[in-house]
Amino acid sequence: MKAKLAIAPIAWSNDDLPELGGDTPLETCLRESRAAGFSGVETGGKFPTAIADLRRELTSHNLQLASGWYSGTVLDAPDDLAAEKDKVAGQLALFSALGAACLAYGETAGTIQNKRNAPLNTRRRLSEDEIRVYGHRLTRFAEHCAEAGVPLAFHHHMGTAIESEHDIDLLLRHTGEAVGLLYDAGHLAFAGGDVLRVIEKHGSRIVHVHAKDIRAPIIDGLDRDRDSFLDAVLKGAFTVPGDGSLDFGAIVKRIAGTGYEGWFVVEAEQDPAKAPPAEYAVKGYDALSRALVDAGYTIEGHAA
Repeated sequence: MKAKLAIAPIAWSNDDLPELGGDTPLETCLRESRAAGFSGVETGGKFPTAIADLRRELTSHNLQLASGWYSGTVLDAPDDLAAEKDKVAGQLALFSALGAACLAYGETAGTIQNKRNAPLNTRRRLSEDEIRVYGHRLTRFAEHCAEAGVPLAFHHHMGTAIESEHDIDLLLRHTGEAVGLLYDAGHLAFAGGDVLRVIEKHGSRIVHVHAKDIRAPIIDGLDRDRDSFLDAVLKGAFTVPGDGSLDFGAIVKRIAGTGYEGWFVVEAEQDPAKAPPAEYAVKGYDALSRALVDAGYTIEGHAA
């Protein structure tokens, strides 16, 4: 089986907390990503959105475009999805031209992930009937993305309407195959889900993987009636594989058992002043690459 390793730019800066690494140049992010061993990156707020400009930046550092976040609002969109299709058009064209594996879709209608004053327990919650309606609409949007050459990978995320294992179960029950799953062990564990059980249940839907670790003592110590998602990030809830509480050896072996091949993206929403990005990029790359090799993967561009 084949795997590719990428890193997300939030190791260097966070679009929801621009004071964290906001002054770090994109060139630094890309150069240090490549130096750590990664062959790809995901996009963030610092990346150019013109095809020629982004191709030039990536080529200059010998990096591929793995994917990138899209702030979707299909949950509250009119049924014709016209405005949502217009909003995503530029990103689909960019990703299709540069060979991205998927669009990392995050549902941001009503999200509190970017609100410092919104406690974790105030996030939007949906009934199964609401998820059924949403799932049908999301499937049509995913089919539109696929027709444009970019499959949709749904990113369950803390602070959003699809956060918990139960939410994921319902969403995948009420969506068609065009809606792939972006599996993120860190967000799943933070939400109280079973990181291995979700792979067992939904492995056939996994089309992209974010490898994010957690610091369980910090998450366990949060007051979810007072602390926001961004408070948790600042306290150090997340880190790279090999530096936290999750067993990525077991997680990757379970993913391998589904037959998944593709990108594994190291991601860690941390304060770069406390967790130097270049150092943690290397740490995450080393830990994840060991887990991949142990699970039987061949890593593209990896020197064993």
